Amino acid sequence: MQKAKRESRIKVYYELTKPKIWYLLLFTAFAAAITASNIYSLDISLITWALMLFGVAAGSAAANTLTNYHDRDIDAIMERTKGRPIPSGRIAPEKARDFGFVLVGISLACAFGLSYTTSFWQGILAGTFMAFGLADNIFIYSYLLKRRSWTNIILGGFSGGAPAMIGYVAVTTQGLWDLGLVMAALVFVWIPMHIWALTLHFKDDYNKVNVPMLTATRSEGAAARIIAGTTLMMVLFSIVPFFLTHEDGTSVMGSVYLYTAIASGLLMIVLSGWVIKKPTEKASWTLFKFSSPYLAVLFIALMVDSAL
Repeated sequence: MQKAKRESRIKVYYELTKPKIWYLLLFTAFAAAITASNIYSLDISLITWALMLFGVAAGSAAANTLTNYHDRDIDAIMERTKGRPIPSGRIAPEKARDFGFVLVGISLACAFGLSYTTSFWQGILAGTFMAFGLADNIFIYSYLLKRRSWTNIILGGFSGGAPAMIGYVAVTTQGLWDLGLVMAALVFVWIPMHIWALTLHFKDDYNKVNVPMLTATRSEGAAARIIAGTTLMMVLFSIVPFFLTHEDGTSVMGSVYLYTAIASGLLMIVLSGWVIKKPTEKASWTLFKFSSPYLAVLFIALMVDSAL
């Protein structure tokens, strides 16, 4: 009985971190590290892998936990979120907050700790990206903008690119401000389409608590056009890695990535067109459900192409 209770408590803390979100962000960090190591033929030590992956997981989980703590009042009202651990009463708010702070400490220690397994400046950069990601998600997005401005998901979306930057810099600083930054930007430009499709589906929930998510505060037709526009922007930007070149003029990415980006992008454009034609909850939910695998496919293509 005691073991079952302990396992149940672990499950509650795990759910508090919103694992579906940090799984994807962790994957972008992993993919960025693999891509960088393939391109520059660099090995990654086991301790570097451990610090990078555990740090990114802890950092993403920390941000989700602390935003859950801050949003506990509106989460208790919204149908989509009322079953979360804090509003459902399965964990005390203070315990959730303290758990979030512990995760923040672990994530920063792991990121800065990369100085001992890579180089001093790689660790400093990784720690800086981690601190920036936490601050942007927790303070800029959740505390400052979420309940005040429709720009919340744009200005608060910079944090989404931090894991990719951390994964890349854990391997090398070569090409960091070219390919590394572009990989982070892929996540950044993907976030509005992903979130606004979700908020259109649950617009009544957001309007109930006066959270001004852009597509929840517009008519369905206007919201659909906004989503389609951001989807098109994402698809066009996804081609950028193909045009990056090394100092000797050779391409960083090849046809495998290009064709994958085009094919998957066309699917997303078709789905966003469906949302325009029928701006319904079903259409926006379908686009939302396809958006996460779409981002994962792009990062898989980066890994595969860089290995060939």
